[in-house]
Amino acid sequence: MATKEASSSKKPAAASSGKTSAKAAAAAVRIADNKKAIFNYHIEERFEAGMVLEGWEVKSLREGKVQLTDGYVVVRGGELFIIGCQINPLGTASTHVRPDSVRTKKLLMHKDEIRRLMGKIEQKGFTLVPLNLHWKAGKVKCEIGLAKGKAEHDKRDTIKDREGKREVERAMKSRNR
Repeated sequence: MATKEASSSKKPAAASSGKTSAKAAAAAVRIADNKKAIFNYHIEERFEAGMVLEGWEVKSLREGKVQLTDGYVVVRGGELFIIGCQINPLGTASTHVRPDSVRTKKLLMHKDEIRRLMGKIEQKGFTLVPLNLHWKAGKVKCEIGLAKGKAEHDKRDTIKDREGKREVERAMKSRNR
């Protein structure tokens, strides 16, 4: 019981000080983002799901040793699973545990939400992609997005918009000098 109290009393450094903004506090609890998913897909809806993890995986997540870029979400037997999410084990992992870095992990959501997602996935072109991993009340949560693939010209438009914003910021920065 003492370990549970000790782990729940830990707060992110940004969230503990009263001078930081809410956005900074939210960024402090982020574990990993999937920027590739935002570039390759139009995100229609976002959902939050819990994750079933082993102890060594949680320790690795605290150290930030996770990669989401190749991950995707599938529905099997009315349950959600994330495949391709790589959590690298720490060097200090236990000797009696055999860590599998690309293990399929179960996602936890309400049955009604899963049924609704299954109906949308069956529509043409929709898929589920992991967007980020974050801490919420001491638990690891995965934000998944109901996404539709972008065409090549949409990706070029995204790059053009990003370059345009960079040029504007450079001009504003040089103007302020």
